Amino acid sequence: MNVLDDPRRADQLVQRIKQKSALRRIYFEVYASYQAVLDRCPGDGPAIELGAGAGFSKDVIPQLTTADILPYNTVDIAFDACRMPFANNSLRFVGMQNVLHHIPDVEAFFSECQRCLMPGGRMLVVDQYPGWLAHWILKYVHHEAFDPHAESWSFPSSGPLSGANGALAWIIFFRDRGKFEELFPQLSIDRIDRNTPLRYWLSGGLKSWSLIPDSCWNIACRLDALLLRCSPEWGSFMNIELVKHQ
Repeated sequence: MNVLDDPRRADQLVQRIKQKSALRRIYFEVYASYQAVLDRCPGDGPAIELGAGAGFSKDVIPQLTTADILPYNTVDIAFDACRMPFANNSLRFVGMQNVLHHIPDVEAFFSECQRCLMPGGRMLVVDQYPGWLAHWILKYVHHEAFDPHAESWSFPSSGPLSGANGALAWIIFFRDRGKFEELFPQLSIDRIDRNTPLRYWLSGGLKSWSLIPDSCWNIACRLDALLLRCSPEWGSFMNIELVKHQ
């Protein structure tokens, strides 16, 4: 088993996120985005986070059901997102952070989302965007596979976390947006916001190091904001909000 796919890593990852102030702040921003989308969802029905892993979303949004394909001891339920254990039209919200590019069969996944979301239910997909800086990091530095020229949305996977195409979200929602809209007519793309040019990379992500001390956090935020005002192509990540129609 690849070490990335070992569910026993959960405790180590939880501690790393807790100890790294910059990374923890980035997670808080994602959870605030979840809450903003939840506020636009129907009031009743389950709200789930996929790929919740070692995160702490329930500390911020207690009504979330946390899920992962790996049986981490930190999540409520484990299942394959391509075969969700939920009834038709039952979910009001699906959130996911840096998960989509690990799903080897996204057509099956979005079919399940279209089935399970109730009318008016929403998804927030937070994932990588290969902007001006991120493209080079994802291609030459990041440990995950990155293929923006892939003809297919699917890829052979070595494991839930070790398998990936870091360009997948861009392929689906930018290059092949028309295909997505044709395949999933009930899932309307409400908005796409590109964000976080530098801070995630400088935080070190889930690695042990960080280049953003607490004293520099506000400076890093202002720099990110300045770059995005120059062009959204500086974004390294994006928030994609989808809503299900009848």
